[in-house]
Amino acid sequence: MKKSGLLLIDIQNDYFPGGKMELEGMEQAALNARKLLDFFRMRSFPVFFIRHVSSNRGASFFLPGTEGCEIHASVSPAGGEDVVVKHHPNAFRETDLAERIRKSGADHLVAAGMMTHMCVDATVRAATDMGFSCWTAEDACATGKLSHGGLEVAGRDVHAAFLAALHGSYGWVMPVEQIIRKLSRPRSA
Repeated sequence: MKKSGLLLIDIQNDYFPGGKMELEGMEQAALNARKLLDFFRMRSFPVFFIRHVSSNRGASFFLPGTEGCEIHASVSPAGGEDVVVKHHPNAFRETDLAERIRKSGADHLVAAGMMTHMCVDATVRAATDMGFSCWTAEDACATGKLSHGGLEVAGRDVHAAFLAALHGSYGWVMPVEQIIRKLSRPRSA
């Protein structure tokens, strides 16, 4: 591992209490994402903010020009930090994210954000397929319940199932504190 970069995926107002698509555990996940952000900033590691803007007709959240579409204040970008606007779950699709990451020199990514079962999953899988090694911060991600065929799946179970599917095959899944400990170790040349 040469250099790590942080992907903060869709930590936007509509996912918080009072937003149009409130997720379970959003506030705690955002606090943990902030720990990662502070750690990466302190070490001058690259940070990439991903912001979803709905472009689908009939979309009910992340609508262009709304407060709900903005990145949440808990992880606001600082001047000069990269913000990538996307219109699909995979943050690499039809964006210049890969080029920005490569330009930064990062070859290892830490992912945090929302929703675990959608944009986090799609982005981590794509990043791994593109040759980046990935760690996903399990306690800095959040999601909500899903239903299909008359079966309702609790948000915590959706979260756990998608992280279990990523772990091992698409990098490693671990808590924020473990990620910080691992990245704090001296790197070999």
